[in-house]
Amino acid sequence: MTALSQTALLTELEPVVAKNLDRHLSVAKEWFPHEYVPWSEGRTFDGPLGGQPWSPQDSTVPEVARTALIVNLLTEDNLPSYHHEIATLFGRDGAWGTWVHRWTAEEGRHGTAIRDYLTVTRAVDPVALERARMTHMSAGYQNVHDDEVLHSLAYVSFQELATRISHRNTGRVTGDPACEALLARVAADENLHMVFYRNLLAAAFDLAPSQAMRAVADVLADFQMPGAGIDGFARKSVAIALAGIYDLRQHRDEVVVPVLRQWDVFTVTGLDGDGEAARDEIAGHLDDLERHASRFEEKRDARAARLATRA
Repeated sequence: MTALSQTALLTELEPVVAKNLDRHLSVAKEWFPHEYVPWSEGRTFDGPLGGQPWSPQDSTVPEVARTALIVNLLTEDNLPSYHHEIATLFGRDGAWGTWVHRWTAEEGRHGTAIRDYLTVTRAVDPVALERARMTHMSAGYQNVHDDEVLHSLAYVSFQELATRISHRNTGRVTGDPACEALLARVAADENLHMVFYRNLLAAAFDLAPSQAMRAVADVLADFQMPGAGIDGFARKSVAIALAGIYDLRQHRDEVVVPVLRQWDVFTVTGLDGDGEAARDEIAGHLDDLERHASRFEEKRDARAARLATRA
């Protein structure tokens, strides 16, 4: 079977986009960022208005939760780059274009709400946060598969679910009911976005099964979260993983496996030679993830035991 071009894929999937856009709009709930921010806790900072400088003692949010909040926020901050990537790939016309703008509008609430919460509650150093934002956004973001429709759909299917889990777990670790409620609301948006993209790729498996399988295999092989370019991301991600906010076990068992199950990848028919090879690569990747996740858990448990002994 001849592979479909990127233009053909966009054209053939347009009715699926329109159907899922209607579904999304029917279930998405309107919400307002300002309602999730405890404004009465706010105080003027030092600077032109002569308020009080930030201090780590201003907030009871644990350090690892602060780290996760910063990573989550800086990831959301790169929305202009994300919009450029998907608008360039999917286009600005028809159902694709309507979705691109709707997705961008919904995502825009996330950064606004999280930053307002962090600033008002003094959970993080606002000067350091702004400098980190400038550095991260100045670098921008580029999708590794920015000219491939199915690869991009596969990536965001996994990434949106991963983001949902990271937000929910971060909220719990903060110990602040207000923050947990806010991040649960943000996570609900991310889940709907995941379902949208997952449904599109499910349709692609019917339309071009081998191309879809290859896209999934390639994405899983080099998957990175969009915040990977954040300064110090490796160190921050280790701290986040050690705290159980987002680690390899969650990535495998709560993100990769459920999405693959929805696509039923191991029973897909009509594959050519490369499609079969891609499916084998996916199975191998799951085995690798299992080994790496188990090894990390062993190291984390040993570390916890050492710390307990010292205590």
